Amino acid sequence: MTKNASKIPPFHYSFKMKDHESTRKFYVDILGCEEGRSNETWLDFDFFGHQVTAHLSDKFPELDYCGIVDGVAVPIPHFGVILSLKDYTKVKEALEHHQYPFIVKPQVRYPGKPEEQHTLFIIDPSGNPLEFKSYSGTENDFI
Repeated sequence: MTKNASKIPPFHYSFKMKDHESTRKFYVDILGCEEGRSNETWLDFDFFGHQVTAHLSDKFPELDYCGIVDGVAVPIPHFGVILSLKDYTKVKEALEHHQYPFIVKPQVRYPGKPEEQHTLFIIDPSGNPLEFKSYSGTENDFI
């Protein structure tokens, strides 16, 4: 969890999923999230201290790589989490262990600057883009 997490209330985010099985496997078995409440149409997860809810759907929009960050195209919209470098490394290693494909491979953006950050992007089994990052040059996540 980031240092700002104690100052910012947990967010809630809902997104689409294709099925319960692949969603559970990804969020619980690979990312290590704890499953919360669920029923036949949705699943709740503790996403690094925040609540995310996956809802069954059969309509998924195409990804738009319109975001350009440090010269790299990233999908918009996306969601993710800012982690300590230790937790970021743990997620990165879990993804690598499971040979999960990266859409933006782990990298360091803005090296040597206050906004230096470790970042990676993946797409969950339902097509939702996720970013994991860790700021290494500052304690302030919102510079």
